[in-house]
Amino acid sequence: MAVTLRALQTVVPPTILFQEQVRDIFAAQPGLSRLAQRLVSTSFNVSGIETRHTVIAELTLDNDATEPQFFDARQQLLLVPSTRVRNELYITEATKLFVEAGRQALAACPDIRAEDVTHVVTVSCTGFYAPGPDYMLVRELGLKVSTQRYHLGFMGCYASMPALRTAKQFVEADPNAVVLVVSAELCSLHLRTSSDPDTIVASSLFSDGAAAGIVSARAPLPGEKALALDLFETVITPVGEGDMAWKIGDEGFEMILSTYVPHIIDEHIEAALAPLFARDASITAQLAAPLQADAVWSPVGATMVAPVLTIATPASLSSVIEHWAIHPGGRSILDKTEAKLDLRADQLLPSRETLRTNGNMSSATILFVMKAILDGPATADGERVCAMAFGPGLTVESGLMTVIEG
Repeated sequence: MAVTLRALQTVVPPTILFQEQVRDIFAAQPGLSRLAQRLVSTSFNVSGIETRHTVIAELTLDNDATEPQFFDARQQLLLVPSTRVRNELYITEATKLFVEAGRQALAACPDIRAEDVTHVVTVSCTGFYAPGPDYMLVRELGLKVSTQRYHLGFMGCYASMPALRTAKQFVEADPNAVVLVVSAELCSLHLRTSSDPDTIVASSLFSDGAAAGIVSARAPLPGEKALALDLFETVITPVGEGDMAWKIGDEGFEMILSTYVPHIIDEHIEAALAPLFARDASITAQLAAPLQADAVWSPVGATMVAPVLTIATPASLSSVIEHWAIHPGGRSILDKTEAKLDLRADQLLPSRETLRTNGNMSSATILFVMKAILDGPATADGERVCAMAFGPGLTVESGLMTVIEG
């Protein structure tokens, strides 16, 4: 039984942030050191981003808000709203994105009606409320009141991968299950001015967006492209626990995104992929060397014993797997991945284009990349897709998928 992801849809809020304008505003904020000003310019310039989207309508140069909470356009001043103010806006605006993305996914799947949905899995790390987005989807989309609801919260950029894995497990347990998966992130609510390098990097990358899809055992319709969800794996890297983290502060959520993260990924991406590839007979048959299956924690000092990687030369991966959906956490992460795995430039294009036009939307971003791959004219039935997303821990979530065309 093939479990498929269908009807991938993406939604972004209407307010557009132009990277050069945002850079100049952040660099001109009072209290920044000269070093911080240079870091702002460098981080924004090398981000690989041209535009981002935000739910904060007043984050524009021409806004005329009389009582601004986030940005005073007259003084070109970034304000410091409380966590409560930020979360209240999340409740309003995230709900809109969750519902709209879910509605579009259902509309794109004409053989599945609202009343067919048996499970809802929602994903977000940028706000909280209860009853939450899972409840709002049931109410606003007219789903059955008995729909089972699950929310994956505060996991970070990789969370849509375990959401898809959870949906796959539901369908494998009940072939009649229909799971609506929706991710919505409002990262811009937590952007702030600071001289801290990690905060500057985060401010140069993060943005808002939502994505949704339907997971079931139903075959795609004629002409429709979908993704068969083959395998998933989770790996924690031996280092990096303090290099990517997400905490709640009095003035919003505080992101720690160290500039060392790309180096960690460069050193450990092969080991993170090895357990995934080891479970796929068609891939192991094409690689020239065996794969280490797993790593373990040492009870002494809670340190990790990393696997000894015996993967084949990375050059073989670009031919064995046609498409790579890599979470664009930043341009340097994509650069490291492309070089380490010896991928072709065109194989990273969906990730780079998603980053260029939308920035890093945390957990929703990987679904944007998957949709770009499915929508690509060169994507053909039977081709393999490897998806990877990175998040706090440092955690690497990966998955193998197969393109299916109805």
